[in-house]
Amino acid sequence: MAAQLKFRDVTLGYDRHPAVHHLSGEVAAGALLAIVGPNGAGKSTLFRGLVGILKPLSGSIETGGLDLRDIAYLPQTADIDRSFPISVYDFVGTGLWRATGFFGGMGKAAREKIAQALLAVGLNGFENRPIGTLSGGQMQRLLFARVLLQDARLIVLDEPFNAIDAKTSADLLALVRRWHAEKRTVLAALHDMDLVRANFPETLLLARGPVAWGATAEVLTAENLTEARRMCEAFDDSAGACAVTDLPSRAA
Repeated sequence: MAAQLKFRDVTLGYDRHPAVHHLSGEVAAGALLAIVGPNGAGKSTLFRGLVGILKPLSGSIETGGLDLRDIAYLPQTADIDRSFPISVYDFVGTGLWRATGFFGGMGKAAREKIAQALLAVGLNGFENRPIGTLSGGQMQRLLFARVLLQDARLIVLDEPFNAIDAKTSADLLALVRRWHAEKRTVLAALHDMDLVRANFPETLLLARGPVAWGATAEVLTAENLTEARRMCEAFDDSAGACAVTDLPSRAA
């Protein structure tokens, strides 16, 4: 299958300090890829580079001709200002900006799409609630509803199942499977190794640099996970951030 993404010796960082080093590889169109690694391994940095928030310090990221508007990005909930005075309905409606424009009106068809997205994630009836009143799980459902409306060919999910209940995780994982069945390309940064093993056929193990990339069963070995921790901790400037809380409790 043709490549949707190509990483060409990419280095990403902040203030000239690299956080992801020399990543090369390709992601096929329609792939379902997990990005895993210790805290501080560069997963969120990689995603910020992929969606155009962060410019590579060197190398390049090719998106197979996709415009940035063809990429849906679900950030970590910590990156969302939940004090902003916006309702659930209006927040989800921002997912239609690609089609309507920033100042575009919401016609009948758009309103129906918003209603269907809220229904799909179990938030029907929450339309007028301020987003600041939502629980963690409800906030994740909200973010997924916005992604649904974007109708993107490439979907990038940063810790989409972190700190939410099992029912919400199962419901949202069903949406990920739906996108995969629709041949969309989906990348997700994840902590739960059992979830990755059960649902993601391909995995990139990252620790500032690539440790292993390929079939999940071949990547998530005890040796590779130990090497990821060693590599991350080797960077003295942030060794404290490389805690192993996102490594599995049991080896592959």
